[in-house]
Amino acid sequence: MAADRPVDGPTGTAGTAGLAGPAGLARLAAERVDHRFKALPPDAEGLTVGALAAERRNLFTGGFTTPVLALSAESVAHNLTLLETYAQRHGLAFAPHGKTSMSPQLFARQLEHGAWGITAAVPHQARVYRAFGIQRIFLANELVDAAALTWLAGELNADPEFRFICYVDSVRGVELMDRALSEAGASRPVDVVVELGAGDGARTGARTEADCAAVADAVAAAGTLRLVGVAGYEGEVPDATGERVRDWLRRLVALAADFDAAGRFAAMDAGEAVVISAGGSAWFDAVADVFAEIPELSSPVCKLLRSGAYVSHDDGHYRHLTPFNRVPEEGALQPAFRLWAQVVSRPTGEQAFLNAGKRDAAYDLDLPQAQVVRSGRDGSVREATGIEVTGLSDQHAWVRTDGAAELEVGDWVGMGLSHPCTSFDKWQLIPLVEADGTVTDYVRTFF
Repeated sequence: MAADRPVDGPTGTAGTAGLAGPAGLARLAAERVDHRFKALPPDAEGLTVGALAAERRNLFTGGFTTPVLALSAESVAHNLTLLETYAQRHGLAFAPHGKTSMSPQLFARQLEHGAWGITAAVPHQARVYRAFGIQRIFLANELVDAAALTWLAGELNADPEFRFICYVDSVRGVELMDRALSEAGASRPVDVVVELGAGDGARTGARTEADCAAVADAVAAAGTLRLVGVAGYEGEVPDATGERVRDWLRRLVALAADFDAAGRFAAMDAGEAVVISAGGSAWFDAVADVFAEIPELSSPVCKLLRSGAYVSHDDGHYRHLTPFNRVPEEGALQPAFRLWAQVVSRPTGEQAFLNAGKRDAAYDLDLPQAQVVRSGRDGSVREATGIEVTGLSDQHAWVRTDGAAELEVGDWVGMGLSHPCTSFDKWQLIPLVEADGTVTDYVRTFF
């Protein structure tokens, strides 16, 4: 990915605050442990997060209460390296979607692993990013909130190194942006990319090339905006198949080429890169294939991938959808989450209840999967044979067991989760745990 940085623009650098703001991360380490943070040891009350991390307590014997969500240190490191290598191999710049984790510590590590910047979806996320020194933000939405645009103008005015790009997909949206930025006294234009919709019935985005051209014309007439590329989200292609996704991606590339030939990027500086961006977590192999075919334009091209779920991966939805299933020679992501809960009731031989529920586990796509049992008697660990989570209440997991199941009150059950985004957002401070149970750090989230 480093090879893509020089074509980003005049600065060609992420800036001195580009590694998610060391001072901001230091503030996180200085935060006090208290009742706000689920599952942390009661006897750690009053310690700073940094001091607690330095104690390297064991997740199972160090005073943590259940339920507790753990993030595998080894799997996170593996996943970060894998996507860095993948992007480099395919000549892609990378702005992973930060909505997945909303964790400045993980942003810092993504940037250390070569990320161009961090993608956001809404103004709140962008504000969190800026609070921790993120110097490049790609907002994958049309930004029409006047209050947010006023804030953005202030950020751009105050920091000439700050790079911000967002979608536009309507003439009305362009009008709203231009008005708000003008009233806010924006001193430099906001960079925008025209979003091409993924088809009829898809999510956002201008539906036709003619619609995209009309939006581009509106941008050219607005003094506060500057057109720097095109973008979209292939994950919304209706009835997606590899062929249909690649067909839409070729439309996106052709749109960029047409815009270039028509001189629509004339407001950009000489040698500055045109941004062509796509890529969720299900089809980035198709993005890599089609972006490899991008024809030569009059300017360099920044091929910007935005996948975000990779950092933790999962044991359900993304395990089935990941492109690495189709290209196993490229590597494999590792699920990093495990939710530990305790058996608090065993009313019959076929039923048990754990003390984790909807407040603790993602359940919007799949139920948690029982994977291992840690004995409450001697700490030994065994496979969760014959144990199935069948439902969730607010604070309980309903478990069905068969005759082969060994399970009693007091045992800990380790569960795999589906959908990283709704796993991260239920926990404000998540232990980062090594394979032997040693907690090395605590990942702070801001949802």
